Amino acid sequence: MMKSHLMYAVREEVEVLKEQIKELIEKNSQLEQENNLLKTLASPEQLAQFQAQLQTGSPPATTQPQGTTQPPAQPASQGSGPTA
Repeated sequence: MMKSHLMYAVREEVEVLKEQIKELIEKNSQLEQENNLLKTLASPEQLAQFQAQLQTGSPPATTQPQGTTQPPAQPASQGSGPTA
């Protein structure tokens, strides 16, 4: 009896993790597309400045492109299904 309950709980957790992995893959793909777009639209000077900031570890303070705010791109379905 206890073993079947544990197996059910593990299967349920696996399903939740699969869904989270799927969402993260989609988010990663979206961010890669956005990154490529921003690289395309950025001037060589902006790219050089960004590379310099990456190397020094300083955050980009004043030269953020206009479209850098991220809207929530995916539905908040993290709580899909009950967890045991």
